[in-house]
Amino acid sequence: MLTDRLGGRDGLARLVTLLVVVGLATPAAVGAVTPQSGGTPGQVGLEPGTVTEPADNATVVGIQGFHFQGQGAEKKPARVVSAGPEGETNWAFEGGDYDATWFYDVDPLPNGNLLVVSTNPDGTLVMELDRSTREAVWRERFDMTDTHDVDMLPNGNLVIANMRNWNEDQGVSDDRIVIYDRETEEFVWEWTFRNHYDNATDGGFSEDWSHVNDVDRVGDGRFLLSPRNFDQAVVVDRESKAIVERLGTDGDHDTLFEQHNPDWLVSEAGNPTILVADSENDRIVEYTKRDGEWEEIWTVGAGQLSWPRDADRLPNGNTLITDSLNHRVIEVTPQGEIVWEYYATWGAYEAERLGTGDESNGPTMTDQGVSGNYSLTGSAGLIEGTGDTNTFAATVQNSFAGTPLAGAAEEFAVTWSHVTPWVQPVWMDSWSFASLAGGFVVALGWGLTELVAARRRIVGFVRGVAG
Repeated sequence: MLTDRLGGRDGLARLVTLLVVVGLATPAAVGAVTPQSGGTPGQVGLEPGTVTEPADNATVVGIQGFHFQGQGAEKKPARVVSAGPEGETNWAFEGGDYDATWFYDVDPLPNGNLLVVSTNPDGTLVMELDRSTREAVWRERFDMTDTHDVDMLPNGNLVIANMRNWNEDQGVSDDRIVIYDRETEEFVWEWTFRNHYDNATDGGFSEDWSHVNDVDRVGDGRFLLSPRNFDQAVVVDRESKAIVERLGTDGDHDTLFEQHNPDWLVSEAGNPTILVADSENDRIVEYTKRDGEWEEIWTVGAGQLSWPRDADRLPNGNTLITDSLNHRVIEVTPQGEIVWEYYATWGAYEAERLGTGDESNGPTMTDQGVSGNYSLTGSAGLIEGTGDTNTFAATVQNSFAGTPLAGAAEEFAVTWSHVTPWVQPVWMDSWSFASLAGGFVVALGWGLTELVAARRRIVGFVRGVAG
């Protein structure tokens, strides 16, 4: 018998372990050899999901993509794409002719073109992209690392969120906001975070101290900033350089937790309102300031979204959301119903609905008479778990909810869902990847057990070789 050949009880244990490893690895192996759905070259991974209310214009999406040491992953490309009213892909721009590696911010300009931000290991590229020809009208290159957001001011100057600006000589962070005059090719204004924050914020200076990922002009002489690592959104007065509004504080993760792309709105009653992708809390949230205090008014998608990084209020009252690690863009009603959905591999960063202006241009939830917490409904679920709660991580969290292990399960689920997408192949769903990881852990444990059992023979062999 096979177990006799393998060595009695030990052989049976080895056989069972082998079968467990093979069984856990099988789903991943099947996925690897199963032909993937086809598609037009350059458009693989781009497809419509739920569309119950066709959009009235195209939606442009900046897709970050995945790279390691400057080398791109073929199945996880960085692109700027345009999706039509029914979620059909109009075009995809990969930027190879311009040495573009990652794509982040994409803003519609008044002339119909797009302001696009891309980075590569050598710096930041900003260009005006002609939507018709997909050619750059002009380009500017800056010696800045990993810039996520650049906005064009009414006079044509560029305001830049300059993160990871490490001053090695002084051992401090020079993270800053700057204005660049394209005519004179000079920086004409600068606002540096360390001049306005306690230098111990977020544990003290680091090479990625503030991670300022967004800057928006929110009126004459005022900018809305998003220092992600400080868990807050702030408004800065250009003339005085003072912080005149602040939502959230460093470490207060109940309010904001490493947010992206806050938008500034004002209610009909004149109350300041901030709509923001609360990324590490996996939700979109809207706050309104009344009587000097910020109040949480509306939340959608908590626990269903995966690291959302953009939310825009549309004129029709719906919200356009970039659900980054679910690799899609969705338009949701105030009650959380998905009425338009577009899948965009890999790691969509920002989306804009053309014809609605830059960022948010719609009514606040207060003006719509809506408040409270809403779950998402109506996803096509083309990628396992999107819009639902049946991913491996979510299942672990839900299974232990209400038990003494709830906290540990939630921490594991959040860490798993934020880390594994960067290494999980695009053809593998979350359960297959979890199964493969389980198989690896079992195989590793088996190998260590065999080493311990054979330690005397190994030591004897080594001594014999050493003479």
